Amino acid sequence: MWLRLIGIAAAVWLLSGCERAKRVPKAIAVSEDGAMVVKAMTFNIRYENAGDKGRRSWAERVVGIVKMLRVEQPDFLGIQEGMHGQVADLRASMSDYGFVGMGRSDGKREGEYSGIFYQRDRFAVDGDKSGMIWLSATPDKVGSMTWGNEIPRVATWVRLLDRASGQGIWVVNMHLDHRNQTSREKGVRLMAESLVKMNSNEDPVVWLGDFNAVEGNSAVLFLAGKRTSIPVVQGFDGMVETFDTLNAGEKKRGTLHFWMSDPSRQWKVDHIFISKGGAVLRSGVLRGGEPYLSDHFPVTAKVRFPPR
Repeated sequence: MWLRLIGIAAAVWLLSGCERAKRVPKAIAVSEDGAMVVKAMTFNIRYENAGDKGRRSWAERVVGIVKMLRVEQPDFLGIQEGMHGQVADLRASMSDYGFVGMGRSDGKREGEYSGIFYQRDRFAVDGDKSGMIWLSATPDKVGSMTWGNEIPRVATWVRLLDRASGQGIWVVNMHLDHRNQTSREKGVRLMAESLVKMNSNEDPVVWLGDFNAVEGNSAVLFLAGKRTSIPVVQGFDGMVETFDTLNAGEKKRGTLHFWMSDPSRQWKVDHIFISKGGAVLRSGVLRGGEPYLSDHFPVTAKVRFPPR
């Protein structure tokens, strides 16, 4: 493992022109009116699979992923499908980011992470206000599955404090089931209930994830505040889907592309939602050509929350 980390870190060092060695803490400008502008990204990085050879192998892809992140520099990044070694590689290569998340199988290192990276210079975790729940009828039970899914599904969250303004913001990252609709519906509702209880100050929220569901799916519609068969959650009136806000007519919206083996098989299953009252300044899907960084394209959004 250590030899792999050293090799990857060395490759990233060369690609970045030794930027990390020269890096100094950034000064973050504060808006005169107290507004908060943040850039978010959600990215299913694809689990490290021994069957992925050549350019599809993690050892090849991670260098391009870190290079892409150095260019994009999101304030928050929600990853899905990250195994412990992959998370360790990213943390070693992105020391200016903090990380929140655990393995879904044992609540420690085993199984995929749905974790959150955040810019250390700009944000600090608010005390113990971070955690992970299993999307099941027993959300605090490690590895629990009760809603028809055959593998554990989780959601991670954190309350961050803007170091310059002291403003709080909640970031949620989840990975819903790829087969079971009941699990998807109950999972989003459970996290919405949890968020209402935690966010008593009604801070801004950025909710990221691989929902394994397109825009018309009831789990996604529920988050958008649309009427569905999912029972309403008191105090949760829906959120804004950032991509569709600015790209409603865009046909090239697929994020899950299966390595582009068949360009007609693409679905927009990766989404970024923000709490109502926030303005979407920019949003998009980072559609790159070969070598592909994953079998999903990353999704980004730059948003502005009004002063509190």
